[in-house]
Amino acid sequence: MPADDQARVELRAVTKTYGPVRALVGVSARFDAGQVSMVLGANGSGKSTLLSIVGTLTRATSGKVSHGSLGKGREAVRSVLGWVGHDSLCYGDLTGRENIELAARLHGLAPRAAFEAARARFDIGAFAERPFRTYSRGQRQRVALARALVHQPKLLLLDEPTTGLDAKSVEGLRAVVRAEAERGAVVIVVTHDASFADAAGDARIALDRGRIQE
Repeated sequence: MPADDQARVELRAVTKTYGPVRALVGVSARFDAGQVSMVLGANGSGKSTLLSIVGTLTRATSGKVSHGSLGKGREAVRSVLGWVGHDSLCYGDLTGRENIELAARLHGLAPRAAFEAARARFDIGAFAERPFRTYSRGQRQRVALARALVHQPKLLLLDEPTTGLDAKSVEGLRAVVRAEAERGAVVIVVTHDASFADAAGDARIALDRGRIQE
């Protein structure tokens, strides 16, 4: 699927404050469809705040955020959004299959077909019927990705997705984010893993104490 030229996220002079703390300071950046954009920086640099603003969970204190053709309002953007956080937020007492089928229902999709597609793509058949809380970190990541991608989102956000993964799982993650970009999605990955950024990314910005490093 070719990238939509108007599918992009732009931040212009975005500042976010929490009381006296400035999490982001005058950040301007552009994230285009069809590429994997990496956001790097140390803990506390503002990476997760930036992702939260892009994902409409947090409003900027000042500056402008545009989602282009992805949507004009929060609900429109959220309908085309897939998000994998550091904490998967899957339901621990549901099975992997049930978590994926629930996401499909919420997006108005056929749950069984959605699960079958996810099972084939993410190789989750061996553990899909066990409670999610029994999974390893790698298994949790596969189900979280399957759930986030069930509706083929136009905007995919990932927050520190390589944490706790072995080399094989990191390579699988790289293949997934590359495939989503090639499908035409806007893909933004927050990470402190420079080697993953080199292997999977097309563009990058680095944050330091809330500011973009030149």
